[in-house]
Amino acid sequence: MDESTFQFFLSQSTREYAAEKVKSGAWDPDNALKLSQEAITRFLPSGLHTEGAYLYSVVHEDVEESIGYIWFNVTEGRGGREAFIYDIYIFEPYQGKGYGKLTMQALDEEASKMGVTKIGLHVFGQNTRAFELYKKMGYIITDISMSKELKLEEDRS
Repeated sequence: MDESTFQFFLSQSTREYAAEKVKSGAWDPDNALKLSQEAITRFLPSGLHTEGAYLYSVVHEDVEESIGYIWFNVTEGRGGREAFIYDIYIFEPYQGKGYGKLTMQALDEEASKMGVTKIGLHVFGQNTRAFELYKKMGYIITDISMSKELKLEEDRS
């Protein structure tokens, strides 16, 4: 990923993450963008040049244009080198055409070359398309958080 693509990625990823956190009920819409910027800065303190962070443009070979991106960090974990996917996004016109699966397969190959023995990720509960893809790619559920909205007595009348 080059610097101009990184700036686009940073803007889009920040907005998307904030929107997903609001949709999930975790963040208030008024503070979501600020919280999203803080979270991304925490994991990319030196931007594109953050040690251990890998940011790639997903490029369609036939037309040689970017169709998405993927960001993962590699760290030393209890069982060796571990990767964590912070963002994977295939642009809307290319979604549902197998590019997400191909991107995940390319990640497996790249991470394996890096000596990574485990890849983790987080998926929002409302993102069923991504959840189904990850299950097909061999990811297993390691933790589930759930919530339920209740109506207050005064709201029921």
